[in-house]
Amino acid sequence: MHPPTVLQRAPAPPASAPRDGDARNAPPRSLQRDDVIVLLLAELAPGALLWGWSRIVLRDWPLRAVPGLRFAKALGSGQRGGFGLKPSLSRQGLFAVFEHEDAADAFLAGPTVQAYRAHAGELCLVKLRATSCRGSWGGQAIGVSAKVDPGLPVAALTRASIRPLKALRFWSRSPPAEAALERAEGCLLAMGLGEAPLLRQATFSVWESQAAMDAYARSGAHQEAIRASLQGDWFSESMFVRFVPLQITGCWKGRRYG
Repeated sequence: MHPPTVLQRAPAPPASAPRDGDARNAPPRSLQRDDVIVLLLAELAPGALLWGWSRIVLRDWPLRAVPGLRFAKALGSGQRGGFGLKPSLSRQGLFAVFEHEDAADAFLAGPTVQAYRAHAGELCLVKLRATSCRGSWGGQAIGVSAKVDPGLPVAALTRASIRPLKALRFWSRSPPAEAALERAEGCLLAMGLGEAPLLRQATFSVWESQAAMDAYARSGAHQEAIRASLQGDWFSESMFVRFVPLQITGCWKGRRYG
């Protein structure tokens, strides 16, 4: 069991939000919103697997009436921390983007999260603001409204829709990079997630500092995988986002946060 991890609250967004990233996959105005993101990670209890898989099948339909929700993705996971080809029966995630922080807070206190609590053996909740966003997810980009503070933790999301003819090459490169991620110094949390098996994949991680995240980004296996994906045009759509965590609470893989 790891000791609890405590995150200080990030500073409020600046009056004039920074513009960062390449918006080729989304309209530029999508980078101007004060979006707040919630990532939910759940390890389902043994008797709750059917309920959990119904969340994946129904996708965002149960969330259609949630106030302030801009878009949401119900996500499965692989075994070995989510980075394997074999799917996990019990681990899953929910990625939700809200128009403002009040809507995100209401969601965290509301019935959807309570239902996950009732069905999960472990539950971790992360609330974030983006410091940069490049690309899109389902045609949606994330609004940038925060700045990096060198003294605070940071987080990153990498997701991609993999071209079917490039899937074999992607999966030949991905495992070494993901194995390095789980062992990387300064990584507080790492999870592999997927919107669809094999072809729509995402990786989320939280780091002690910007320096720790940048050190991993420059590591051999990760840098080689990124270079190969860019040169080979592996993705039909991709999104790379960096965040400031506003809050992280709960338990994940035996480690307590908050």
